[in-house]
Amino acid sequence: MRDDSSSGKASNVTPSCSQSRNSHPHPYAHLFERLNGFDESIYNIQKLGKDKVCRLPHCIRVLLESAVRNCDGFLVTQDDVERILDWDALVNHKRTDGSVMLDVPFIPARVILQDFTGVPCVVDLAAMRDAMVELGSDPLKINPRVPVDLIIDHSVQVDRVRSKDAVTYNEEMEMHRNSERFSFLKWAAKTFSQMLIVPPGSGIVHQVNLEYLAKVVVTRNGVCFPDSLVGTDSHTTMIDGLGIVGWGVGGIEAEATMLGQPISMTLPPVLGVRLVGRLSPACTTTDLVLHVARILRMRGVVDHFVEFFGEACASLSAPDRATLANMSPEFGATIAYFPPDEMTLKYLLNTGRSTGEVEKIKAYLLQQGMFRTYENTGQKVSYTDVLEVDLSKIEPCIAGPKRPQDEVLLRNLKREFIVRSGSLRLELVRKPSYMDGSRKYLQGSVVIAAITSCTNTSNPSVMVGAGLLARKAVDLGLSVAPYIKTSLSPGSHVVQRYLESADLLPALEELGFYLTGFGCMTCIGNSGDLPEEVTAAIQSSPDLVVSAVLSGRVDIDFETEPLGICKNGKEVFLRDIWPSPSAVNEVVEKVLLPSLFKEAYQNIQQGNERSATALQQTIFHLLEESRRIHLLVVIFLLRALQGASSKSGRNGFENRSLESPFCVQQACAVTVGCDLLQLYRETRTPLIVIAGVKAVIAESYERIHRSNLVGMGVLPLQFLEGESASSLGITGMEEFSIDLTILGVNSVLPVQLDDGRQFSVKCRLQTKVELEYFRNGGILQYVLRNAASESTV
Repeated sequence: MRDDSSSGKASNVTPSCSQSRNSHPHPYAHLFERLNGFDESIYNIQKLGKDKVCRLPHCIRVLLESAVRNCDGFLVTQDDVERILDWDALVNHKRTDGSVMLDVPFIPARVILQDFTGVPCVVDLAAMRDAMVELGSDPLKINPRVPVDLIIDHSVQVDRVRSKDAVTYNEEMEMHRNSERFSFLKWAAKTFSQMLIVPPGSGIVHQVNLEYLAKVVVTRNGVCFPDSLVGTDSHTTMIDGLGIVGWGVGGIEAEATMLGQPISMTLPPVLGVRLVGRLSPACTTTDLVLHVARILRMRGVVDHFVEFFGEACASLSAPDRATLANMSPEFGATIAYFPPDEMTLKYLLNTGRSTGEVEKIKAYLLQQGMFRTYENTGQKVSYTDVLEVDLSKIEPCIAGPKRPQDEVLLRNLKREFIVRSGSLRLELVRKPSYMDGSRKYLQGSVVIAAITSCTNTSNPSVMVGAGLLARKAVDLGLSVAPYIKTSLSPGSHVVQRYLESADLLPALEELGFYLTGFGCMTCIGNSGDLPEEVTAAIQSSPDLVVSAVLSGRVDIDFETEPLGICKNGKEVFLRDIWPSPSAVNEVVEKVLLPSLFKEAYQNIQQGNERSATALQQTIFHLLEESRRIHLLVVIFLLRALQGASSKSGRNGFENRSLESPFCVQQACAVTVGCDLLQLYRETRTPLIVIAGVKAVIAESYERIHRSNLVGMGVLPLQFLEGESASSLGITGMEEFSIDLTILGVNSVLPVQLDDGRQFSVKCRLQTKVELEYFRNGGILQYVLRNAASESTV
């Protein structure tokens, strides 16, 4: 059960370090003041130096406010606050001699999970309660310290299509396959405080977050602060489009955040993307997204924050921005951020948020200098670099056939598809039995078409556009081949409601796009059985998905070749049925009402009748062995084993891309691992922690991997500059003795080999908090011992 009210009075609120071990006055109490026009209070970061703060990118200001508010001298220190405030000097101008740490802590306002990656997090919480009993302490002390939302959306599969009962059947199959998992989550929802479980059949995690869960500004205990989050799904970045800083993290980082621990992160470079111009009438938001994904991928933005600005931002709706932010993982950025502005407030009102709530949000953002205005040209934000994107130059496009960043202009689709799928020969082939005689070639035929994913279905303009196109096609007598597996899997019930209100759903159904479920389905591989011949996929706007099934192929020139023949025998081209932007906007303005969102979400915590029946068990007993899973396909087998370390850990060294320089190269190009890792595989010893690994020495670390090692109590050590295992003559067969008596943050430690050789390594524990994690054996053990020592819940 979760109660995270966004309202609250600030009667006699006194700032203090609530997370510190010893209560003492807050070091930034002088920033604490009343929110103009309201009873709540804020930490006004502009008092740190308005000129300096105003030069910070808006996304960095969110990090700064979090550090100020959570500063307790241990998890977050005043040095951390100063580093963020000096972002411009440290990151942009490199004003550091190398001894200044660029790592800072970040404590998000909340955590969001989906069931596939979220179940192990909840399993760990349950295990910690068992451990508390073993320690002789109260298990009820183990609860999330920040609000946690878990949306069940990754379990539904497209088993039945092209029928009215498809959605009912698919949801019933979902309940049958996942009854044990769902029962466990129901138990968790009733057992843990600050945890909301959104039942299956409610929608896709990121769209539910956008339409319902997101606050923009949160109020707790009479204090207002920016909404922010991390999630166990890479597309958590979608919420950046609403002016909320959020990104995807690994499970260990998510658990640490749930338990009130900060995320350690390096101050990121921020690329400013200036948007200018307007999209042409032939383009959709999806075209914009695919184009930007390609150029940012080429630019290189890994480990960057991306922040959009420019006059064109003012014309992009919040769903348009969210669609673009959703694709951040595809171009490699940590976040793709749109600072909140009038469009943000308009979206909040349109989706059912109250007027009073929105007024408070605006007041807070204005007082903090976090509200984006487009008239104040004198406000100069400092970015690491700036890239300009002219929307007027974007053309209709698709992406594929392998990667979402592989943009293909629609006018070049036929030629490019042939070139990029050259490994599939264009020749006469024996067609499978499910295909009719209308296609001479198998290659290029459409056999599956899905309107799905939170990327597209959260955007009413492209969904309404697809519906208008479908209605025009049906009116002209066009149809879809019966062998094409068509499906419509919206990200929320709001989509179904406005398509029905606009009378567009019947036309989509006529073309085979019946509702199949509300969740991540085809877009994450839950498409059900597919023909063996399917070897390529393209990503496009819903409008073009409908166009593709009408033509039955993707090796087509939409400009010169018809989609089909209408009732009177005339050829029908894409341009004949493509809806104008004005027609789309007219329908959107008419049917997209706040009441739709209120109706869709008023009973979301109860779910539908099927989910209520499946989740009625309140006591969960985890069996060591379960026979049910042996009847399921592999993807569900993996899900059923989540949280069972003795099973799921066996794949730890199965990745064929793992190369070991300590192995003698055979005829194969890639080896699985060294002799020790091979022994772990043969003896089924799972993963490095259970295998007894206490330290890892490497030349460098990827951010999340280093953090995960620390979180699990494994010491990350790094060779000194210019040294490596190769240069030191290390074979991997030595015994290592590491002196931990001088262990400290970023300390240099001596390593003694059994043959007498010595060398030094750098400790990659980067904060005092991480040092405590390691000394306690990991984050969970650290939190467990602290909780056990607390006198009250």
